[in-house]
Amino acid sequence: MTARFSRSLGQRLFAAGGVVALAAGVFGGGGAALAHSPSPLFGTRTWDQDQIVGFQWWPGAVPPGWMAAAIDLGAGDVGQSRNSRAATFTRVSSANSRIAYGAANPCPAYGIACMDRTGVPDRFAGMWFRPHGWPFDWGTLRWCQALPSPANGCLDAENVALDEFGHIEIIGHHVNYADESDYTDSVVQATSRSRPRAGWNAHVFGRCDVARLQLEYELASPNGLVSTCLSLGTNLSIVPSATLIAAGGSVRITGNLKIAVASAARSLSGDPLSGRAINLQRRALGSTTWATMAALTATGTAGSYAISFAPASTVDYRLSFAATSPEGLLGSVSSVVRITVTACTAVAAVGIGPQVACE
Repeated sequence: MTARFSRSLGQRLFAAGGVVALAAGVFGGGGAALAHSPSPLFGTRTWDQDQIVGFQWWPGAVPPGWMAAAIDLGAGDVGQSRNSRAATFTRVSSANSRIAYGAANPCPAYGIACMDRTGVPDRFAGMWFRPHGWPFDWGTLRWCQALPSPANGCLDAENVALDEFGHIEIIGHHVNYADESDYTDSVVQATSRSRPRAGWNAHVFGRCDVARLQLEYELASPNGLVSTCLSLGTNLSIVPSATLIAAGGSVRITGNLKIAVASAARSLSGDPLSGRAINLQRRALGSTTWATMAALTATGTAGSYAISFAPASTVDYRLSFAATSPEGLLGSVSSVVRITVTACTAVAAVGIGPQVACE
């Protein structure tokens, strides 16, 4: 497994074994395929769901206060924007995972920052940041946080820290359109943008970063929104309490909504979905037209919804889930059930099949 990713400057993408540079320039770069798909994997997931990973400063390479604050904020941004059960990171007094600031580091010559996630699930080997004022062939590195006030051409240390923590999670460099019009879909980029270009100070994971974390770590809860960088199918089942009732009687219909079982859904495959709008639809016998009758309400079970009502006549029913723009799910409808209403005041099953006896 490739151990390291890093950022550097320029219109270059680096993907060799060992260190891979994070570029911090005003120029773009990247391929033309796979844009608007989840950010790629970097190795395999080894952190546990919701694992808290502590880190400390590397002895002899403690960052100055402004950089320390930016890195701590970047770690906090992970927990606030992961929208999944991905690992979180926090600075503690003693830990095997270490972060350093200074000239001595294993980053490639073009790298402004790099990391090594070797050692998981217990630790990551390290994260390193070049110092403010470091000379590169393109010019002098300026961290915005080190300046009296942000100036055009400086680089946001919090943004770069979030990128590096993204690599430590499992996220590889996003693949952009040739014109990088989708750059803000991801913070985890091969090339970093300087102020004031779009995305230069993004402090939350992009939607395609979140998509990768959700695929590997699951949603934070069944109510969590699926990233719009995904397009996952859903499965909606319908379970009536009875399909044969007496006139005036009631029936309870339960619906269960899940992410469709598919390899593309990875860890999300088959997971329940709560907090969505599920509608009951009816169709008169002999008709081809469905009409929405009512919305189901949530039960105490994840992904489960129900409604009780008294049918007036024999009708076909189904459930419907309509996809909505805030998330990357596809709509679905359940199978059809026919609930037969008899003229009896009570019914009892007789043998096998549709036979009934009025009591």
